[in-house]
Amino acid sequence: MSSTTLARTAGDRRVAAHPASTTRRLPDLRRWISPVAILLVWQLASTTGLLAEDELASPLRVVTAAVDVTASGELPEGLLVSLGRVATGLVLGLVVGVGLGLLSGLSRWGDHLVDPPVQMLRALPHLGLVPLFILWFGIGELPKVLLVALGVLFPMYLNVHAGVRGVDPKLLEAASVSGFTRAERLRHVVLPGAMPSTLTGLRLALGIAWLSIIVAETTSADAGLGYMIMNAREFLRTDVIVVGLAVYALLGLGTDLLVRRLERTVLAWRPAGPAGGDR
Repeated sequence: MSSTTLARTAGDRRVAAHPASTTRRLPDLRRWISPVAILLVWQLASTTGLLAEDELASPLRVVTAAVDVTASGELPEGLLVSLGRVATGLVLGLVVGVGLGLLSGLSRWGDHLVDPPVQMLRALPHLGLVPLFILWFGIGELPKVLLVALGVLFPMYLNVHAGVRGVDPKLLEAASVSGFTRAERLRHVVLPGAMPSTLTGLRLALGIAWLSIIVAETTSADAGLGYMIMNAREFLRTDVIVVGLAVYALLGLGTDLLVRRLERTVLAWRPAGPAGGDR
């Protein structure tokens, strides 16, 4: 029996053992019970006066405010500015973080030279550097982009470094015996082996990126979602504040879903199921 026939037979057995995996999963409506319940309780508390409007606007008022700031152009303009800052800082942080992670993971000398200063900087709360960044770079775009990049750098570095160091030595030995060059071992063994950890780092980095831009824009900004929130605070517009925070949350969830879809595509070689990341 040929290897192709064996592979096809094994695949048929897996399909027979897990017939549900061949059909598209339907959304579980039970996951919406608690969010809808929270919104109903929130609206009821606002309607009955238990929750003052100047402390927290009702959901209906928040929806109305969202429509207003969208129609006026304030929300779309702020959203584009914030997306631009996050995208720039994300690219910068990814390049530096992945580069340093590969350098320290692949080379003993790189580990000795790169890891100690990165670990020292990682111990500092990067959001606490906002006043120093303002003193160094002013209140323009640069400090906001650098704050995002710094937040992205550390999770990417740690996960790339761990992914590279976690590659099975037996696979590297087998590749070496098979005649692979160093570049081929890096391309065909090390990078694929480090990919799951790298994508996990990307998910963490995106969450920190949105957190960083919130702090940066609410501290010193003349445009962006954070600037819209700060203006709303001055006029006690809790409805607009909630709209801005909700947009930040949706952006974070959306980018996380994109990375999870990327995981399913890039890591399709992993076995399905809880251990294989079939989410």
